[in-house]
Amino acid sequence: MKYASEAPAGRAVEAAARSAVPVPAPDEQHGTRNKVARSILDHGPSTAAELALRLELTQAAVRRHLDTLVADGVVEPREKRVYGARSRGRPAKVFALTDCGRDAFDQAYDELAVDALRWIEQSAGGGEAGRAAVAAFARARLAAQAVAYRQAIEAAEPDSRAQALARALSADGYAATARSAPVGEQLCQHHCPVAHAAERYPQLCEAETEAFSQLLGTHVQRLATIAHGDGVCTTYIPGTSQAEKAAPSKTPSKTKITTASASTAGRNPE
Repeated sequence: MKYASEAPAGRAVEAAARSAVPVPAPDEQHGTRNKVARSILDHGPSTAAELALRLELTQAAVRRHLDTLVADGVVEPREKRVYGARSRGRPAKVFALTDCGRDAFDQAYDELAVDALRWIEQSAGGGEAGRAAVAAFARARLAAQAVAYRQAIEAAEPDSRAQALARALSADGYAATARSAPVGEQLCQHHCPVAHAAERYPQLCEAETEAFSQLLGTHVQRLATIAHGDGVCTTYIPGTSQAEKAAPSKTPSKTKITTASASTAGRNPE
């Protein structure tokens, strides 16, 4: 009888302990996973520690959500890219959105965009003429967007132009940031609303690179693009001394240099 009476009591204690720790409902867990994925979208490939800090969660909780997102094919683990000298020890693991993960956000009109660009290409006769027609459309589209970008840049201090451009791009859904880099800055776009279209038509990336060069008044170099499998679109903006070295003399060759930079816009660096 002693053991029989203790068993229900033990179960009661266990039940009370479980009730003392609230278990998130399935909808709440799903909402938190969406926040984790959205944070990666807005800030680029992130470690579990960075996500935990941004979302005010424990690393253990973040890792559980990441495990689910990895299993669902929404995010994938990668080795963290190190800039400069690498410290000892294993590099930190970061988590980046997959193509499937990006599809879950605002890319619902990608198929329509690709169809429209294909129509432009074919209407111009295909081949070189078709590619030129798509490039002309891409430049016209960027010229319209660049009006607001130029206003933001002109209102900023000279040493804050990259940050001003990043804020303007973020307002258009590119989740952009600007950070210091050796002898210059890097403009990072953590999201690309037209990534799938740009994968098929690199003229979109090339036009964007040309526009950045014109807006900032300096030669820029595209280092990586989401459209070609990188986690972030990265554009290198040289510092003042480097820009002066890269800048041409006052001759018509200025357009040539900008075009050369843009020609690598849609490709990963060798």
